Formats: sequence, C-alpha cells, structure tokens
Amino acid sequence: MAVAIARFAVYRRALGQGAAALALLLACGVAQAHGIAGDDLEFLRNAVGPHIGPYVYLGAKHMVTGYDHLLFLAGVIFFLYRLKDVALYVTLFAVGHSTTLLLGVLAGWNVDAYLVDAIIGLSVVYKAFENLGGFRHLGFQPNTKAAVLFFGFFHGLGLATKLQGVAPEDGLVTNMVSFNIGVEIGQLLALGLMLIAFNLWRRSGAFVRYAFTGNVALMAAGFVLVGFQLTGFLTA
Repeated sequence: MAVAIARFAVYRRALGQGAAALALLLACGVAQAHGIAGDDLEFLRNAVGPHIGPYVYLGAKHMVTGYDHLLFLAGVIFFLYRLKDVALYVTLFAVGHSTTLLLGVLAGWNVDAYLVDAIIGLSVVYKAFENLGGFRHLGFQPNTKAAVLFFGFFHGLGLATKLQGVAPEDGLVTNMVSFNIGVEIGQLLALGLMLIAFNLWRRSGAFVRYAFTGNVALMAAGFVLVGFQLTGFLTA
C-alpha cells in the first residue's frame, strides 16, 4: 500500500508539472506561431540583393526564440552526459534541418506550415516519450540517431516555411546560406546555455527525482504545440 501511495504521489506531481507547462505556454503566448514578423518581416520584404549580416542575425534570432526547436533539443540532450554524444546528436539534427531549410526555400517546396509545425510538436512528444522509457514498454526501440535526423528534416522544413514568400529572389542563395549559418550560431548559443543548466541541475541532486516529471512536462508542451497547429490547419 505504501508503495502504491508513493507511486501515486509521483504521478500526481508529474501531472501537476505537465499542467503547469500547459498553463505557462498558453499564458505566455508561446503556442502562437514564431514566424518572422514586425521589423524583421518588413526588412525581408524590402531588402534587395545579398545581406549576409542581417540574415545571419535573423537566423540566430529565429533559433534562439524558436521554442519548438529548443524543446526538442532539450529532450535530445536530457540524458546525454558525454560531450561527444551531445556533439553527435546535435550534428545529426543540424544536418537534417540545414538540408531542408536550404532545399525548401531554394527549390520552392510548397508545404503547409501548420502540418509541418504539428510534426515538429510531435518530435517533442516523441523524444519525451523515449526519455520516459515508453518504447521499452511497447516492446521495441526506434533508432534514436535516425529519429533525430528524421525530425531534423522537419525542423528545417518548418524554418523554410517561415521564409517562403517573404525572402526576395535577388541574392536568395547567399541570403539563405547566411540565414542557415545564423541558425547554427543560434543553436550553439542555446545549446551552450542548456548544457550549463542541465549540468547545474544534475549536480544539485534533484535531477534524479525530477527527471520523470521534467519529461512529462516536456511531453505536455509538445502536445500543446501539436494541438495548436492542427487547430490552425483545420480553421485556416
């Protein structure tokens, strides 16, 4: 009985954390599309020719403020303790999103932004579910490296949808390469901060106690993103 009560307390706390994540996302407006808007959008519409610096800045800004990309990265590195493992998985993710970012814009792929972003939300759900050991209970385990690369393709395609229709044709190749370089810079900056935060968390002794709860909250956030994007798709 005591064990059952203890387990119930753990699950209740985890669900509470998940609910808190949902409330935080909704209250902060995070569930809104983080597309390019405001002054950045105005710049893209009026810019003519190559603009390496501004596009590097826009790429870095988009990644640093891209909550869906950051949530996925957090899930990827959650249980990675060695830097060489972090480097491997982040490289796979970078290869994936760099490929579809460039091809999506340069080849003019016409994809629905809502559906792509819904899959990106599912990538967060997938990683949290894997971290929780969910696949072991189902009796199989997907190839984690292949999954990170696969979802990286969709993250890049999501970036491409933000630029389609607003990036001018003049200087397109130079600007897209610059934007992608900025994305990688932003990813490295965000990754560095996350690694510092994770290392501090692990040293505090609370990591083992709250790792389960953290991934439940991560999964909840992913479901919020999926729900919002599918709602946008159905009502557009």
